[in-house]
Amino acid sequence: MKVAIMQPYFLPYLGYWQLSHAVDIFVIYDKVEYTKKGWINRNRIIINRSDSYITLPLRRASDSLLINQRELAAGFFDKDASALLRRVEASYQKRPFAPEAMEFLRDCLHYRNFNLFEFLMHSIRTVTELLQINTPIVISSELEFDENLRGQERVIAICEAVGANHYINPPGGVKLYEPLSFHQKNIDLSFLQPQINPYPQGEGPAFTEHLSILDVLMNVGSNGAIDKLGEFKLINSYAKSERS
Repeated sequence: MKVAIMQPYFLPYLGYWQLSHAVDIFVIYDKVEYTKKGWINRNRIIINRSDSYITLPLRRASDSLLINQRELAAGFFDKDASALLRRVEASYQKRPFAPEAMEFLRDCLHYRNFNLFEFLMHSIRTVTELLQINTPIVISSELEFDENLRGQERVIAICEAVGANHYINPPGGVKLYEPLSFHQKNIDLSFLQPQINPYPQGEGPAFTEHLSILDVLMNVGSNGAIDKLGEFKLINSYAKSERS
């Protein structure tokens, strides 16, 4: 039983969906603090031949609030969503799958729910369906585990809660987790490293990696994105005692 655990992000890059596709259960945190300058409410696409951020504006609130307590800005559905759509369309209108991708983006941005977590979950489920990923999505608060735990202890507790014996994480987690702690709980630890083959992104500089899934959909369409779900390398991690 393979599991991955992630935060909800705004139209995350292809590696996020490769991870979801590679596991048997995909757990998404809803009770974690919102972090500024991360990927929760923003991402990157190509605008004017260079990578630029697109952002979901949020209502002002305390930095200590959890993701599921934050809200979109009051005027988001009256003006911000339309402005974002126009900005994206102006940049990608000549790309081969722009009509399909714009329809998908409208569906995401017109989901009228100000709660940030619910809004993001709608877009995540929309992409999951579009890419034909059948992995069940579980919200972390629906599980029974000690929510006071942090770091890898929290991850291990979630693995145990869903009955998983294999935890897969993006490569950024290599420095965060101690393999021996997982192996002592009979849980394998692996890291998914995307190996995405470059695809045409239009005029401009060399291929830009790790852009929003929106860029993939604009350039190769949903079928092309599905074909890329398997373009990754799984790196197994072993306990120190086994390596010595």
